Amino acid sequence: MPTSDVLIIGGGIIGLSLAHKLAAAKQRVLLLDRQQPGLEASWAAAGMLSAAPESPDDVAIVPLAEKSVALYPEFVRAIEEASGQRTGFRRDGAFEIFFGTTAEAERDRTIAVHRSLNLRTEAVTAAEARAIEPALTKSDFAAIWIADECSVAPRALTSAALQAAKASGAEIRSNVEVRNLTIEGSRCLGAESATEKFSAQLIILAAGCFTSQIGAAGFAPTRPVRGQMLSLRAARAIPTHVLRSRNGYVVPRGNGLLVAGSTSENAGYEKKITAAGIAGILNAAINLVPELSGAAIEETWSGLRPDTPDHLPIIGPSEVEGLWLATGHYRNGIALAPATAQILGDWILQGNPNFEVEPFSPRRYAAVAGRSGRS
Repeated sequence: MPTSDVLIIGGGIIGLSLAHKLAAAKQRVLLLDRQQPGLEASWAAAGMLSAAPESPDDVAIVPLAEKSVALYPEFVRAIEEASGQRTGFRRDGAFEIFFGTTAEAERDRTIAVHRSLNLRTEAVTAAEARAIEPALTKSDFAAIWIADECSVAPRALTSAALQAAKASGAEIRSNVEVRNLTIEGSRCLGAESATEKFSAQLIILAAGCFTSQIGAAGFAPTRPVRGQMLSLRAARAIPTHVLRSRNGYVVPRGNGLLVAGSTSENAGYEKKITAAGIAGILNAAINLVPELSGAAIEETWSGLRPDTPDHLPIIGPSEVEGLWLATGHYRNGIALAPATAQILGDWILQGNPNFEVEPFSPRRYAAVAGRSGRS
């Protein structure tokens, strides 16, 4: 039976970031992924890095997101240095655009919320926005400028994080589907696939929406939420900043390539592209930047976000000794990877998370775990 200091189950950006952090601290790390690492939610993401809440449900996550966005430059530097790969990290700011008869009221409410959270957001006129981003629609709109917002290329980031984890000494194994945890009494000793058993001093569940399928659903009630996406190739580099509205967003990658999204569908584990989904994304993108009507569709895809009942991530030790969780990041896995890795790394290595983690504790689901039982 293989033995490690830390067994990480799940090879998305969260699991890979943890593997790099802990292996760099001389922990013996084994990471298992059900397929090739980085090909689920992390591969499908847009890569916006923002502390601004999208809805009232997101306000509780703002302090964690602020911490993570602040950590991103150093996180990227370490990943790129260890891997020798680029991540597509950009610090360009973003516009949020409001359309319709209530545009100014929506803008003002959004600014009030952001300022109550001490976020740097300012109102700009349509003319001011177009002066910075000339590709914006000529239709009437209200807008805000979020200067601190950044973006990253998720596929490049996860590839770099994978290589960084390996370079730091982590062992990465692909195509190992963990089915159960090995729990004796009140302690988790390891995990099992169909053909192998793995033991470790500490086990971290970081399997995204698949976490709830690992014989421990009560510890992490995650569920998939499908998001469809597409990429466009424009004749010139438009836009050059992240743009978003209530209906969708566009994120530039450079050289005329951009990604646009996204849907939010309760469709189980079915990753399907639909005509309605793609049409909605295209309409939102073209409403923001009319010139994109002539852009070529380069790729379409869908991914499964790991949601939780309260839409907040699950981070920290469970009530079972030796079993930790880093999952359920929903729309924010890419954005929250640096903070999640630092918080859990500090907690595991130093005994202190150095952050207020109670809102994200796995123990908030203890009653559910008790009803569902343990495998």
